Amino acid sequence: MSKVSDYLLANTSKPPARRALLALEDGTVFEGVACGAEGEAFGEICFNTSMEGYLEIVTDPSYAGQIVVLTYPQVGNYGVNLEDAQAEHPALRGLVVRDMCATPSSWRSQEALGDYLIREGVVAVEGIDTRALVRHIRDHGAQRAGIITTGEDAAAFLEKVRTSPDLVGVNLAREVSCSGIRRLGTSVPTRLFGLAEPRPARRTVVVYDCGAKRSILRDLARSGCSITTVPWNTPAETVLSMNPDGVFFSNGPGDPDAVGETYEQVGKILGKVPVFGICLGHQMMAKAAGGEIEKLKFGHHGGNHPVQNLLTGRVEVTAQNHGFCPRFQSLGALVPELSGGFDNHEEDLRAWARRGIAPVVDNERFGRIRLTHVNLDDGTAEGFAFLDIPAFSVQYHPEAAPGPTDAHYLFTAFARLMVGDADYLDIDIAADRLDGWSFADAGAAATEGKVA
Repeated sequence: MSKVSDYLLANTSKPPARRALLALEDGTVFEGVACGAEGEAFGEICFNTSMEGYLEIVTDPSYAGQIVVLTYPQVGNYGVNLEDAQAEHPALRGLVVRDMCATPSSWRSQEALGDYLIREGVVAVEGIDTRALVRHIRDHGAQRAGIITTGEDAAAFLEKVRTSPDLVGVNLAREVSCSGIRRLGTSVPTRLFGLAEPRPARRTVVVYDCGAKRSILRDLARSGCSITTVPWNTPAETVLSMNPDGVFFSNGPGDPDAVGETYEQVGKILGKVPVFGICLGHQMMAKAAGGEIEKLKFGHHGGNHPVQNLLTGRVEVTAQNHGFCPRFQSLGALVPELSGGFDNHEEDLRAWARRGIAPVVDNERFGRIRLTHVNLDDGTAEGFAFLDIPAFSVQYHPEAAPGPTDAHYLFTAFARLMVGDADYLDIDIAADRLDGWSFADAGAAATEGKVA
């Protein structure tokens, strides 16, 4: 920072500048200004392309162990409202932004984002060229990184980054899971703005909490489910003794190969009751079926990822947050008569989207498994449906917090699966996507009035 810039900042709403460094393990160093808590933080660096929803991102338990770069240039302009938080406290290691707004403007704002980060002890840095940083991560992949605000020499701090723990092989789900069994019913802490009254509870669902976002629990409850959450390693026998109508495996952080106690329980539950899994839960179901997991170069993080539903041909704009993905090809050999006559796997799963085919494999443990959703950016697997048992899963987040509402129908699909509907995924997503929002009802009423 120059003397001129220091003078200009001193006469604006910006707080006094505190020098901060961001260092990547490959030796790349960025200098910026601290905009959160003092100290140092280490984690795997990733970037999120969402244009809004920064509080939901900061409080998403799936970011445990990571330093998050937000690509949208100004962050914090509408402040913080704790109704939008996805957990009691942030789990991410650090935050990187281009510009942090110190004076938010919104009728819902309770405090500035920078003040919230300081209160929660989250180290953050602004003034970074996030375009250059994101381009670097895309080119060179996710890697260890660190933020420091205490003025340490860059070379000495870089050495700390290179010796910091790696995310691979670490069970981070244990850090963000609930501590015991909790019977929530339909009373899920959530935002009130924009939501209609929930449906009466008609089904009971046990949620394996591997880092479940509040909005995911909210949408389960709003689709008519009475919820009980259990820790990540709860024995399957305990869950089945509760006689639930369905079991849900939640999102969560880190390396799925390190969460063995969860996918062992998945293997015992599949086929006993209807099952739905998202994100880490999707990976846990693939692991239980003997599937392989691959680490993506820089992951999928953001609210604008196109996914094609191979059953309907519809393309959903989805919210995603994961650095690992299951390989559909590893679940078994293709069943040609159910895969358009093809018997060879495709490395890029977009080939099935071009053919208009939802291929099926023969899995040694659970029978036939169909590929239902494909990522149109890179051809990775985004959804499976088990054809011989009541179970399905998706890699992305359907709860729109933050992000689009295209995938809301998956909660409706789970409700239909629990009552034995064979066509549970055959849903008009355009009609379902606004279900449960109060402004949808208001819009319909206004339209009816104009027609009258």
